[in-house]
Amino acid sequence: MTTFQLVAVIKEAVPAWYTRQRLHFATKTFQALRIVTNDELTILAQTLPQAWGLLAPSGRLGIISFHSLEARIIKNFFRSLEHSEEGSLVTKHALKPAYVEVKSNPRSRSAQLRVIKKIL
Repeated sequence: MTTFQLVAVIKEAVPAWYTRQRLHFATKTFQALRIVTNDELTILAQTLPQAWGLLAPSGRLGIISFHSLEARIIKNFFRSLEHSEEGSLVTKHALKPAYVEVKSNPRSRSAQLRVIKKIL
């Protein structure tokens, strides 16, 4: 099956109003396929403790996520470090791009930056 054939299948499967949204109607399907195929969430969950282990005391770890599944994993990891008093959140909430940034770089619209500082 080609990507064009998959888009045609998706178009038949979704309601007509969904095809007229701001984003292309097949975007989320392709994103989901990419996430599963590359096992991105598992790799992220495995990599976070490794990155933290390499960080020097007082070092900062900043991570940009681009969708809510990644953001949740990062947020929960950072919270666990804060509760165990190994880290201190530098950004209480995720930092998101300003309107001007999104206008000049539309791909940045879903970016979220979270930063934590290593205490121990």
